[in-house]
Amino acid sequence: MKETLKKNDERMQRRINHLVDEYKSIRAGRANPGVLEKVTVDYYGTPTPINQLAAVSVTEARTLTIQPWDASLLRQVEKAIQMSDIGINPQNDGKIIRLIFPPLTEDKRKEIAKDIAHIAEDSKVQVRNVRRDTIEKLKSMKKNGELTEDDLKYAEKKVQDSTDKYIKEIDSIADKKKKEIMEI
Repeated sequence: MKETLKKNDERMQRRINHLVDEYKSIRAGRANPGVLEKVTVDYYGTPTPINQLAAVSVTEARTLTIQPWDASLLRQVEKAIQMSDIGINPQNDGKIIRLIFPPLTEDKRKEIAKDIAHIAEDSKVQVRNVRRDTIEKLKSMKKNGELTEDDLKYAEKKVQDSTDKYIKEIDSIADKKKKEIMEI
């Protein structure tokens, strides 16, 4: 039973980690190296993330600079950024690439806030699915005689407590991200 409860918590925590990773890639009008995490460059036949090929740094509040360690990759990095869905046109000066993040309009901020809410809701559904799977497993353990009725009730309460805790954490993370987006 303890192992099942431990796995339940681990699976729910993975949902939180995934949510945080998804929020990192949301462009908030400020320079954020996280927007490049999913952008890969073909490096000797291997798709490689930009942050493994170059120094990525925030030079100003709205400017991100990318300096490849191998200067011959400059053009490929620029193409990869243009083909990605981040919506920013790179500026290549022959040595470094600059990404200048334009300020977001009010409509765009509201649209992004809705996306944040949808992503949070999806995460909550995933956490609830983990709860359902765990409770089904606990019930089958009771049916097989591995748990008593009292153990089952105790475990179900523990699973529900974990679910409530993770749902609350998802709400907190989503509210924080919405606040960040709506800031001017």
